[in-house]
Amino acid sequence: MGLAEEIASIPLLDHHVHGALKDPLDQAALESTITESDRPPAPGVSSFDSPVGFALLRFCAPLLDLDGEVSRAGYVERRLELGPEEVNRRLLRASGIATYLVDTGFNSDGLLDVAEMASAGAAETHEVVRLEAIAQRLLTEEIPSAEFAHALAAELEQSRTRGVVGTKSVLAYRAGFDIDTTRPDDAALRAALDRQRARTTRIDDPVLLAELLWAGIDLGLPLQIHTGFGDTDLTLHRSNPSLLTPFLRASEASGTPVVLLHCYPYHREAAYLAQMFPHVYFDVGEALNYAGAQSRQIVAESFALAPFAKQLFSSDAWGPAELHYLGALLWRRAMTRVLGEWVDDGDWSEAQAHRVVAMVASENARTVYRI
Repeated sequence: MGLAEEIASIPLLDHHVHGALKDPLDQAALESTITESDRPPAPGVSSFDSPVGFALLRFCAPLLDLDGEVSRAGYVERRLELGPEEVNRRLLRASGIATYLVDTGFNSDGLLDVAEMASAGAAETHEVVRLEAIAQRLLTEEIPSAEFAHALAAELEQSRTRGVVGTKSVLAYRAGFDIDTTRPDDAALRAALDRQRARTTRIDDPVLLAELLWAGIDLGLPLQIHTGFGDTDLTLHRSNPSLLTPFLRASEASGTPVVLLHCYPYHREAAYLAQMFPHVYFDVGEALNYAGAQSRQIVAESFALAPFAKQLFSSDAWGPAELHYLGALLWRRAMTRVLGEWVDDGDWSEAQAHRVVAMVASENARTVYRI
């Protein structure tokens, strides 16, 4: 099989993804879900007039029996006519994603759950739990501060027994990486919990956030950390993964894999960290969707430094199933172009390219998550 044919057909393991939306979407609702901004658009601005919007109309329309030149109104009309269940089924199954590791911790109401993603996508599914969501629930249950660390560890261990394959931190959104990530002592943790309870149950105290990182490390399952590009909750320069270097040095001896998610525009820094630290891995995730036709440059840059066993595939799709499909399609198109050029130029052999495709498509993730 040629390289292009292999990339087009190889089953993918999407190691970081969210559920697809269950409800119908009118044009305004669909546009609001294909941007990371939570702000209303400026007058005359449409999310369809963007890299992801162009890719959506071009590549998703044929799966809904439409021409790739369909208008946005025509696309939305057809989507509503088919209904969300059929749209999800068509797009998820066309993606070629065979396995989803589903993050269930973000706005999961209205999304397909882990079992429903398996059914709609005809795929294997596993769950990844969000550390801040677990901590928030423990706070609302009024666990005494002196018992919090034990309760958190017990909750995480229970997650493992029910088949959870990883944990995730959204430290980037809550405080940024330029905080002290030293493991807190008991007194510091109790003080942080008291401060947190006095303000809000939305976990944002830096000491408590550091405790959650270490709870994930102690569990031993892969710890995903959002880095780089994201919504308006974060301050971008504070999500540069190089700021996590002290934590990565301190956690190295644990052997717990740390997986840096998304990374753009700091994918070079993430690749450096993946080269330096044996327990660090990375992806370029949702950046491919939002870069559209330019995603091939991001893919090329992601291969510039790190060992090829350190990069994983993900879509980080949340909401419309178009993002699950495009995450896979744009990765396949970028890999075909980038690796194909390197083979044609004599920089790589075709056998080497086939090997790297298989590694990033699923093999690396199966090793990291022990699937």
